Amino acid sequence: MIANTRFSVLDRSRTREGRPAAEALRDTVELARAAEALGYHRFWVSEHHGVPGVAGSAPTVLAAAVAAATRTIRVGTGGVMLPNHRPLVVAEQFGVLESLFPGRIDMGLGRSVGFTDGVRRALGRDKEDADDFEAQTAELLGWFEGTSPTGAHARPAEGLRVPPFVLAMGAGALIAARAGLPMVIGDLRDREKLLRGVDRYHAAFRPSPWAREPYVVISGTVAVAATPGAARRLLLPEAWSMAHARTRGTFPPLPPAERVETLPMTAKERGFYESGLAGHIAGTEEQVRDALETVLKETAAQEVLVTTSTYDREALLDSYRRLAGLFTG
Repeated sequence: MIANTRFSVLDRSRTREGRPAAEALRDTVELARAAEALGYHRFWVSEHHGVPGVAGSAPTVLAAAVAAATRTIRVGTGGVMLPNHRPLVVAEQFGVLESLFPGRIDMGLGRSVGFTDGVRRALGRDKEDADDFEAQTAELLGWFEGTSPTGAHARPAEGLRVPPFVLAMGAGALIAARAGLPMVIGDLRDREKLLRGVDRYHAAFRPSPWAREPYVVISGTVAVAATPGAARRLLLPEAWSMAHARTRGTFPPLPPAERVETLPMTAKERGFYESGLAGHIAGTEEQVRDALETVLKETAAQEVLVTTSTYDREALLDSYRRLAGLFTG
């Protein structure tokens, strides 16, 4: 089953302690080159604003850099947060990308708004703007189809085919189904919630000019190493950053795993930290293969989008190499 499944990479340009944000962005471009060489199907980048631990704030700009540095891998966003932008501007940006890199661009769309009240104010948005996501998506696709009721035209987007995907957080599964669009759903840790979302999507799917049949991409962390312990250590920096964010309100750069192992933690921090380590697909090649076979059988997903982050770049690359060996070997 793994051999017949597409595997792709989503990189959030996570910053690392003591390293500048510019290095994180360059690392993303280098990871894309490695992913292409290893046989991954897509390489996506994300959108975060005002987050100390994430350098990826302008996904279409970063996608352009990734596409320019690669030759064959599909490049896109996971995703552009549509409530933060006017659909016309998003259409124009992807129209430019598709014109420069024809046949390689994906348009992943999310419905989240700014991370904090301050960021939302700076963007001129509020939480309720996420409620307009379905209408915003329809408007965006209309710019590509040349059906905008305003009489205006999106240049050079009009007439181009840039595959759209909906990031299915919460109501996103039904929105994707009603629009007839491929769906990206996570995370792999909450299997019951994941399966409910997939079932809702399949039951409500309506064929569209963009997708005649349902297409499910499951997304989450996958860590592969020579031993289970080494795979678990890959998860430590991100788990601590999440615990820090939950208890102190800021999402920090990734610390080295060896420092995380010696950090004193309050009971509350320890609880969030242990929760952040639980449920991911992590282990040796054999363990990861078995876990992936199970979730693919349960979901009938066509693709896996891997979002692993850690401090040690070489260990991260080794994980992606080992994972690629499962679907290319």
